[in-house]
Amino acid sequence: MARTRTFLGVKIGSNTRAAAVELQEELAGSGAQAKWVEAENLHLTLVFLGELDDRDIMTVFKVAKRAAAKAEPFGVEVAGLGAFPTPRRPKVIWAGITEGAEELRSLHAALEGPLIEAGAYRKEDRAYTPHLTLGRPNGEADGQLLAAELPKYADWKGGTFLVDELIVFGSEMLRKGPEYTVMGRVPLGRPEE
Repeated sequence: MARTRTFLGVKIGSNTRAAAVELQEELAGSGAQAKWVEAENLHLTLVFLGELDDRDIMTVFKVAKRAAAKAEPFGVEVAGLGAFPTPRRPKVIWAGITEGAEELRSLHAALEGPLIEAGAYRKEDRAYTPHLTLGRPNGEADGQLLAAELPKYADWKGGTFLVDELIVFGSEMLRKGPEYTVMGRVPLGRPEE
């Protein structure tokens, strides 16, 4: 049976995408080598599910429809920069979510419980933190170069956009990096049929 790397997320607006790409280019200007997320792959992840078979993917769609039916469309603002695990030792560089963070956390929670019950997801050790992943430094020295840049972008603004659907993504790991496919879209605020 075929298995697909799967995750639930939301697309970002085109203005936010353009601002994020411009920011990636500025950060790359520091001389740090990093694997920057390709422009077309920039998104907000709600739940990363890993490898699922077709039956589990159908369950994901059912859970997504139930969660989406109870949520109304909402605005998201992307602003500021941070890093995981800490800004001093960055392994992942991300842009923060100011407006809309609570709604994203609520959507995550509405998805997480039923997906765990269905056996399609294992709870993560850390709390869900809404963020826009920008890139990953290639090594510790590159991380230190980027760590020095982060404070300069504390007030960076990436714009706002409307979240009006959940997307079920498939992810294929290729030599050039991941390639995402939209497997389905589930509109927010539309009662289940």
